[in-house]
Amino acid sequence: MKPFASRYLLVAAFSLFLAACSSTPAQQAAAPVQLDAWQQLEQSIASNELATAEDQLADLQAKAPDDALLEPHQRQLAEAYLKRSQIVLQKGDVNAAATALARARTLMPRAPAVTGGDAMAQARKAELEKAEAALKAAEAKPKARVIDPSAPNTVVALKTTDSRALRRQLDDIAADVVNYRCEVVFQVPRTEDAPWLKTLLHKRVHKLDSGFALKQKHEIQRSLPAQVVLIPHQQ
Repeated sequence: MKPFASRYLLVAAFSLFLAACSSTPAQQAAAPVQLDAWQQLEQSIASNELATAEDQLADLQAKAPDDALLEPHQRQLAEAYLKRSQIVLQKGDVNAAATALARARTLMPRAPAVTGGDAMAQARKAELEKAEAALKAAEAKPKARVIDPSAPNTVVALKTTDSRALRRQLDDIAADVVNYRCEVVFQVPRTEDAPWLKTLLHKRVHKLDSGFALKQKHEIQRSLPAQVVLIPHQQ
């Protein structure tokens, strides 16, 4: 019985050893992957969580002010803010664009590669100056009267049954056409409605800006009341 018992114990011990070996990789694979601080910063920038990324960058600067990784990540964050500024400005949100551009301007001068004399630095500087110029132009532009500057187009129902109201309406439309470089499409139920509406608008636009190249056309929409589609120029 003793030899049999010994063999049994050896087999049992070997089986336990194999089971332990096979379970180890599974346990290791199940362990969550921990991102280091730099990876977390990159992830925040990629996810457009720029305020979080800025806090993470400040924390890394405090802990390792001489780390060579600070400069490229700071530059990356500055460029992300610059891109955000350009996007929201195109949507007509001047305040958000100004805030994002200010953050980009604050971050960029601290990055040596941006303030240096190399071609890449000059390109970034030119891009920043272009964004600032676009923002100043948007801030100086009069407030829209009838259109939504952030929308691809705005449809305005025309008050053709009230001549006085229509004149005031066309005054507002002409102002937006000039200020936002709009193309104009009149949609009218009758062919004869188009020429006089185009003429009325042209006179007002010419009075505001005699050099403005007004682009207007018309479509016949017999099932709809007269309206105008204003398409602002997207910068």
